[in-house]
Amino acid sequence: MLASIPMSKIVGTVKRNDLAGGHWTLETEDGECYQLAGQVAGLRDGMRASIEGRVAKDVMGIGMTGPTFTVEKLTEVK
Repeated sequence: MLASIPMSKIVGTVKRNDLAGGHWTLETEDGECYQLAGQVAGLRDGMRASIEGRVAKDVMGIGMTGPTFTVEKLTEVK
């Protein structure tokens, strides 16, 4: 149930991964990597971003680049 998963914020660098038809990832300064889903319009390869959303614990992505993070709010960090 989505309501029971706490909202969190992650900051890092957005990267485009062309594996399996393509998907977006966010790599944090701590070296963690998340596969992004949800509201991903406006993402650009190499942009720094602050992203609010939830880790989707019941989703498995074909990209196998890390847990899926469902984006609810995206802010570019300059």
